[in-house]
Amino acid sequence: MNGWSRLALAAAASATLSGCAGMYTQDGTPNDPWEGFNRGVFRFNDTLDRYALRPVAQGYDAVTPQPVQDGIGNFFSNLSEVGNMANGVLQGNPAIFGASLGRFLINTTLGLGGFLDPATGLGIEQRDEDFGKTFAAWGANSGPFVMLPLLGPSTVRDTAGLPGDWYVSATRHIEDNYVRWGLRFIDVVNTRAGYLDQEQLIHGDRYTFIRDAWMQRRQFEIDGGQGDDPFASGDFDYQEPEPASDTPSQ
Repeated sequence: MNGWSRLALAAAASATLSGCAGMYTQDGTPNDPWEGFNRGVFRFNDTLDRYALRPVAQGYDAVTPQPVQDGIGNFFSNLSEVGNMANGVLQGNPAIFGASLGRFLINTTLGLGGFLDPATGLGIEQRDEDFGKTFAAWGANSGPFVMLPLLGPSTVRDTAGLPGDWYVSATRHIEDNYVRWGLRFIDVVNTRAGYLDQEQLIHGDRYTFIRDAWMQRRQFEIDGGQGDDPFASGDFDYQEPEPASDTPSQ
């Protein structure tokens, strides 16, 4: 199956989601009917992170100066503008396409290949787009929350968009496997290192906290960044779940 066939399949799968429930139920609680399965996947991901990815990220953070980390983050952020442009076209949103194209041209040239971000200084803010957001723009509901192995939090709609995200990824078209996977590894480690300082914010039940944080942030993104960012404003809503009466406290 070629790339366009995968993209068409993803679009068809997303179209079937139009009758599914949204990210939250009618009473405002997270739409998480597969919580038992999701918690099992979360434990797997958390164990892998604790014993493999986090130690690598900590070592990387210890030896890599912050300006270098910022530059690497800018580089991969610049590459993501290719996908942002594609999704802007599919959403029929010329503002997204124009901003992404402008950022890519400015940061690739004036920004020394993307390691610097002069576009933001010029007032051209990045709009992170993906096929999950494109399917939302087409009217597809999110479907239930799902925790994916290795990839982490998602929804049915966002999962249906992953083949499209993969197809428009700039690194995917690099022919040399060592370079392609090397770049992806650096991107993952650099991104994980950026979250090390934020781990202290996690409290209570880790699964519930991460699920709720991700869903609120994702809803903010789907809404086009309208309203107050729940994290920038400090209004993130998290309620520690009460343990069941027949279950001893941990």
